Amino acid sequence: MARLKIKISDGALAWFKDEMDVSAGDHIRFRVRYGGAGLQPGFSIGLSPDDPDSPAASEERDGVTFFVEKDDEWYFDGHDLIVDYDENLDEPDYRYEKA
Repeated sequence: MARLKIKISDGALAWFKDEMDVSAGDHIRFRVRYGGAGLQPGFSIGLSPDDPDSPAASEERDGVTFFVEKDDEWYFDGHDLIVDYDENLDEPDYRYEKA
């Protein structure tokens, strides 16, 4: 299996800074949550400020580290996580690209 990658767009980074008040030195975890619609039926992506323990992937933008823990890597099933910004909904937009 290819190594999971995370890509954060400029628009998504701006949203995290504005809405979650993140700044250099902060960490945002993308976690699997039960319910919703996503890459795996019955599961979706959630996020929370959290410190990495055993990251499967991480991406640093402007000193902010975005990561997925190894326990949640199964959800991505060989896909990379692309985090963009949806202007109409004013929220992050998650997409998955086959690695």
